Amino acid sequence: MTTLPPEGRKGRPPKWPLMDDVVLTARRDMALRKADELELALLEPTLKGRAKTTAEKKADAAREAALILTKQVEAQQQIEGVLWRELWKTPQAVMWHQLAWTREVAQYVRWKSRAESGDLDAAKEARQLADRLGLNPLAMLRLRWRVGEPEDSAPARARKRPAPARRRPDDPRAALHVVE
Repeated sequence: MTTLPPEGRKGRPPKWPLMDDVVLTARRDMALRKADELELALLEPTLKGRAKTTAEKKADAAREAALILTKQVEAQQQIEGVLWRELWKTPQAVMWHQLAWTREVAQYVRWKSRAESGDLDAAKEARQLADRLGLNPLAMLRLRWRVGEPEDSAPARARKRPAPARRRPDDPRAALHVVE
């Protein structure tokens, strides 16, 4: 077993290795272009009546779609930044750094940020990558990693148990006790 430091990896996280999400950015740019085109079409003096009402509805829908995609891009970038910094402070990050798994961790961050935005397929992919990166107990066991005990803590057996809470005599839980 490889023992990982309980305090996690020290220092700054590596530089973000991936480019912006190309698909989401392209969708946003296309939606913005379509909204602009529909705005220009509304300025046509020949547009009147039902045709104008229909064009206004299409322009509103295009503006809404562009706004939603813009917010999604911003949220994804924010989530990626926060998650990236948090992950590189974990005990597992010591091994990722040694193994040069920077891009793999970045891929996990990308999928996880999409998953947190509600993408079910991204959630499945993030779960698989979490297993490969040792982000859950079973995955750590498979990788033969364990987190060591903090230096300032006593062994687990020597730790004192908290005093049991006092209960009212009519509380049925008062008859229960811990068996060792």
